[in-house]
Order: sequence, then structure tokens, then C-alpha cells
Amino acid sequence: MAVGPQRKVSMTPIEGVRLAAIESQIRYANRLDLVLVEIAEGSTTAGMFTQNAFCAAPVRIAKQRVEHSASRYFLINTGYANAGTGPKGELAAMACCEGLAEIAGTSSEQILPFSTGVIGEQLPSDKILVALPELYTALSANSWQSAAQGILTTDTRPKLASVSFAVNSSQVSISGFAKGSGMIRPNMATMLAYVFTDAQIDRPLLEKFLASAVNNSFNRITVDGDTSTNDCCMLVATGKGSLAITDTNSEAATQFQSELNAVFEQLATDLIRDAEGASKFITIEVNEGASEQECLAVAYVVAESPLVKTAFYASDPNWGRILAAIGRAGLGDLDIESVTVALGETLLVSKGAVDAEYSESAGQTEMDKDEIRVRINLGRGKARTRVWTSDLSNEYVRINADYRS
Repeated sequence: MAVGPQRKVSMTPIEGVRLAAIESQIRYANRLDLVLVEIAEGSTTAGMFTQNAFCAAPVRIAKQRVEHSASRYFLINTGYANAGTGPKGELAAMACCEGLAEIAGTSSEQILPFSTGVIGEQLPSDKILVALPELYTALSANSWQSAAQGILTTDTRPKLASVSFAVNSSQVSISGFAKGSGMIRPNMATMLAYVFTDAQIDRPLLEKFLASAVNNSFNRITVDGDTSTNDCCMLVATGKGSLAITDTNSEAATQFQSELNAVFEQLATDLIRDAEGASKFITIEVNEGASEQECLAVAYVVAESPLVKTAFYASDPNWGRILAAIGRAGLGDLDIESVTVALGETLLVSKGAVDAEYSESAGQTEMDKDEIRVRINLGRGKARTRVWTSDLSNEYVRINADYRS
């Protein structure tokens, strides 16, 4: 179940990037479950990783290696998260990297492992090692769709985004893919995401581009308030294109950041449209806050309230649940008579109570939509933000009750 039709995306290959995905029977039969991304020598790589204290073995390894080595390969498996697996988990991840390094003729330090799936079960590295020769042989510049498919777990469809644009006389391309359907709550970027560009960008600047893009996309989504042990978001600049960006204040940097943000936002909202059990795509806008942080506090309390989310699932215009969530967001000295709440263009609450012009039928019309916009004005300042979320359905409970089956 997902909200809205699947987007048709024409992926622009990125010079210096090849991809492959195969069925290796890691956990389930007849599904792509092992993905390899090859990155050209001379590329720069930046990453952001989960802040979960129980981060997975591959996260710890990738985080260390991206800091100290030039990345050449991303090796991604589904089925097993390789989290909560102790020293054996790290040895298994490193063994897979070493096996690939021997095939590819490179250093294992240049290989970054990534895993997603069930927590607490040992990674069957023997199955991965057997599959690596076939995976390496399958590398292609055009395998974006299969790579995006191969990293999915409970997702129902792949998430891809691609854009090409001109900066002065230089043509630039950005292409990427992501996965994430449950255990989604931003505390970095709760999912796996891999984005690539052919621009020439050194690592310190690439890290700034990545942080800004993540902050306005993957760090503005929530499905269930849970931060995964395995989340990673990688940005790679192969430098194979003609555009070189060296100054953060340049027109080229501004334009590149804008286009990069658009790619990240598309991937992030695609995750919410395909959230576990989702039947609604919900935008929570909070305006007129004293700071962005208090706007975010309000947005997340509303977005993660089980009572609010189940009301959305039922298409019930129970605006009292939204009001109660705002009231417990922890804002000091909140003047409730200054707060307004609207669904789309329908004003629900003003002056601390139901708006005089509100009608249940108008509220019902808004709640019956697949895409819903909640607008909250705090009347405290000029800060604003938005968060994207989904409803809480019977299907979400079923998926997570049966996750290990």
C-alpha cells in the first residue's frame, strides 16, 4: 500500500558510477537482495550516519572508512541488519569487504559495507562471498532501477530521483536512490540513501552540501518515531563533469545546492508516500514560531501522535487531537488564543477554540483526501518549518507484528 501512483523517473547515468543488483538468497528467495556500487578513482565521498547508540557493525566500519580512505565501492545487503551482533558482526562485514577487494583488485579499506533488515541476527557472510563474483560481473552504468529495487525491505516500490541542469556553460547531473518505509524518525537520516553527481567538489564542501540537503529532507520525515540502527546517507562527487565548485558563496554553489535539495526532498517524500501501511501523505507546517526548534517540536509531536495518526487513517476530523498535541509540545508561555490550526484551507481552531466558521462537513472534505496539509500558526515569531508524515493503519501493525516471519 502506498499513497499515489509510482513516479516514472528517467535516470541520468553519472559518469564514474556503475551499479549491480542480484538475487543471492541471503534471507529470501526470488528477490534482489545484494547491491554493489562502483565509484571511479578520484571521486570524493561524504556520509551522514545514524545517531543510534546501537549502530550496526557496517555503520561503524563505513563511518570510519569514509573519514580515512577514498571510497571505491558500496556493498549493500538486505535481510540482515548486522546490528546487535557484537564482534562477530564486524568480522562478517569486514570479511565481505575483503572478499570484494580481492575480486576488484583494490584495498578493503576502500569498500564501505551497508546492511538493512532484521536486527540481532548474524550476517550470513558465506552467502554474500559466494555471490560476489556474479555481482561484480553484473556492474553497469545503467542499473539504477535494479539497484534501487535491491535495497528494499518492507518498501513496496523503489525510490529514485534524477536531475540534469546547466550552470553557466557546464552541464551537471545528480542521480540517486533510497529506501525506508518503517523505523523512520530523523536523527540524521533514517533510511539508506545514495546520491551521486558528476560535479568536481572537494570533500569539505561536499559535506556541507550533504548536511544542508539532509536537514531539509530526510531530517524532516517521520513514520513512527523510531530511529534505525543502520541509517546512512552517502553523497558522491565523481568529478567527471566540467563543473568545479570551490566557493560556497558562488552562484554555482547556490544553484547546485538548490538542485541537490530538490533530489533529496523527492526521495524523502517518496519514503513517506510508501511508509509502512500508509494511506495518507501528510504535511505538517508550523509557522510563526519563536525559533525553528520550537516549530520542529510542535511538528513532531503532532506528526508522531498515535491518536492524531489514527484519526488521519480513519479520515476523522477530530481536531481536538491536534490541539492536544500542540499543547503538550513543551512551549513555554504559549498564548493559546494566538494559535490557529487549519486543514488545507479550512480553519479549524482560532482564539483557543473551534473557529466560528468551521463546519464538520468542511473538515471531513479535507480528511477524505489522500494528501493532507495541516497548518499551525503559533503567533510567537517568524520561524517556520515543515515535516512530512503518514497515518497509522491496521496494515502498519500487521507488517511490524509479522516482520520476522
